[in-house]
Amino acid sequence: MTALWTSAAIAQATGGKASTDFAVEGVAFDSREIGESDLFVALKGEHSDGHLHVEQAFAAGAAGAIVSQPVEAPHVLVKDTAKALDALGVASRSRTDAKIIGVTGSVGKTGTKEALFAALNRCSFGKAHRSVKSYNNHVGVPLSLARMPKETAYGIFEMGMNHPRELSALTRLVKPHAAIITAIAPAHIGNFADGEGGIANAKAEIFEGLESGGTAIIPHDSPHYPRLRTTAERYAGDVISFGFDTAADVRAIDVVAAPRGGSLVTAKLGDRSLCFTVAEAGHHWVSNSLAILAAVRAVGGDLATAGLALAEMSGIDGRGRRHIVSLKSGGKATVIDESYNANPASMMATLRHFAAEKNDGRKIVLLGAMGELGEQSEQYHRALAADILLAGADAIILVGDDMTHTAAKLEQDLDRGVKMSHAASASEALGEVAKLIGDGDILLIKGSNYLGLSSAVSALVSGEY
Repeated sequence: MTALWTSAAIAQATGGKASTDFAVEGVAFDSREIGESDLFVALKGEHSDGHLHVEQAFAAGAAGAIVSQPVEAPHVLVKDTAKALDALGVASRSRTDAKIIGVTGSVGKTGTKEALFAALNRCSFGKAHRSVKSYNNHVGVPLSLARMPKETAYGIFEMGMNHPRELSALTRLVKPHAAIITAIAPAHIGNFADGEGGIANAKAEIFEGLESGGTAIIPHDSPHYPRLRTTAERYAGDVISFGFDTAADVRAIDVVAAPRGGSLVTAKLGDRSLCFTVAEAGHHWVSNSLAILAAVRAVGGDLATAGLALAEMSGIDGRGRRHIVSLKSGGKATVIDESYNANPASMMATLRHFAAEKNDGRKIVLLGAMGELGEQSEQYHRALAADILLAGADAIILVGDDMTHTAAKLEQDLDRGVKMSHAASASEALGEVAKLIGDGDILLIKGSNYLGLSSAVSALVSGEY
């Protein structure tokens, strides 16, 4: 197997100096994630310094490190390790002939990225690469680029942002041949003076890094479509819209519920039609699938293979994975893990799908507050009550201070037979779940990541409750 990086190549890319010859098979900046023969990048942050963990990284199997101060281990010495990681990402992008896809949006980024990887990895016989987890920021994107093998055929990179001009910098590192915006919604809206319009402008920055003649893929059904298209046309050689409207370039012309969940979709792609199954349930996943097909076609992938990949997609941890858990009280229950993130759009989509769930027991929702909504937080949390009521839950557990507004609105309209409680933390909410959950019940857990609701999922899956 060819090494991912040699010390000489790292030194050349970063302008650093190698202490000795070495070769690595992977790259990481978290010493807890180091694998055998990895490169450890000792980043300095506001509250941490990777140099304090160099010894731990080598004990875990690291073959070399990028450092800004000499260490007693194989390393490349640089002035600034963060800039060195960027440089390594740039070098990785420059040395490959891969077709690159960038993915952003307020919701659906990670699922779309994973589905694209599944489709393109299959048709390239294992030569696709993607950013892992949600490594989509100023550190995660160059790391994901640096991890890309030279022989990669397709690279898929998720890019996120909290403020204007962040995506502009990321996309210029990635230099995609095709760039997708999945949807625009009020995520991080507190950081944008122009509200959703400001978010749309910031998301459209992804097109600034497009390779010459590249393809921009945008949601036709979004109220911000004209704004997105105007920016896309400035940078893209081709602009493809997707959605349910008859004017969309890639559109769903028929959607029916699949027998085992998900959807059976017939889509029109210009002069072609394709019938396929989307394993993941919900209207939003049908929309995502259209963007996925558009991107696969744009980079020369196989559409039939993409259809097979969509049919086989399973939920992602924190983003829809289903668990059948054994309860200490006896019996089994279903836990839907949506614990990674939440904003008004994703809450509405998830709760509306949950309304259609069929099960033998009760329906329980454990919902955490939505972060970074700024001055509009109270408005959005109060509006959430309507979607919770439509979900038809038999019990409601709310978590976080902002959920006070949701609880107040619910109390006005809630049926007396529905139990509702308000917890201050994930552990307190888990205690409420333990009192309620029983055989045949289905529990939805969703909230912003800062609340740590994933710990409740882990506890339930491990059989602690």
